[in-house]
Amino acid sequence: MNRNFKNLVIFLGPLVVFVSLFALIPVIGTFWISLFRDVSFLPEKKFVGISQYVKLFRDGQTLRSIWFTFIFALTSVFLEMLLGVMAALVINENFRGRNVLRGMILIPWAIPSVVGARIWQLIFRYDYGAANYVLRGVFGIHINWTATPLGALCVLVVADAWRTTSFVAIIILAGLQTVPEELYEQGRIDGADLFKRFFHITLPAIKPVVIVALLFRTIDALRVFDILYIITNGGPSGATTSLSLYSYQYFLMGDFGYGSAVSVILFLMAFLCSLFYLKAGRFREAVS
Repeated sequence: MNRNFKNLVIFLGPLVVFVSLFALIPVIGTFWISLFRDVSFLPEKKFVGISQYVKLFRDGQTLRSIWFTFIFALTSVFLEMLLGVMAALVINENFRGRNVLRGMILIPWAIPSVVGARIWQLIFRYDYGAANYVLRGVFGIHINWTATPLGALCVLVVADAWRTTSFVAIIILAGLQTVPEELYEQGRIDGADLFKRFFHITLPAIKPVVIVALLFRTIDALRVFDILYIITNGGPSGATTSLSLYSYQYFLMGDFGYGSAVSVILFLMAFLCSLFYLKAGRFREAVS
């Protein structure tokens, strides 16, 4: 028993220390700061308890930020999963140039997110953007893509999906590689068409991998910041302000207590979504 406990400490000790230093302590520290009125231009901090959270949920912009963060994560993750699964199914087939295509599909993911966001900002510029250049040449019209909340949301979802679809595709491809070919052969013998083989063989077999992809992408989409900051900076009129961007704005103004409270709300959203995926997807049963 003592020897087993010693081995457990040896193997899990470094992991516990790492998680505590870089995950647990910062989360606890952020929550602790959120209980204070910690403003840089005021002489001292003041303990205010949960009053920051009461103020937060009475703040209309906070509720708008929560709603936008949720809608953005829902639409972008759905589009990325759909395109990622389709791309993975294509590059999983055996054809000439498959390895080249697999390498090319990683290019958007390899580009820094800020650079990618800047590219899409230039594409959707009203005055000299490539999108309006094409529309002007074909239909003779101009569109101010980011002037409306819906248009700005669509631009942001496209920019996010362009970069991260390749990430989803590679994860799904790894799962497809583990599906035995004999299952497909048996399905063809039983008369199952392409769609039946996908829904009754492929999808159940790669379910754990799909859950992992959903988990990573949902958390990443909930804390989106860079593409919003570059393309819309929260506009128009705060309609595309995510919780990350909203928290950053308060940190920038020196209100660390209120910004920390917004960060805690974002953390709770990501944590609850993670629990939902793991429970609803029955991840443990799928893996075992």
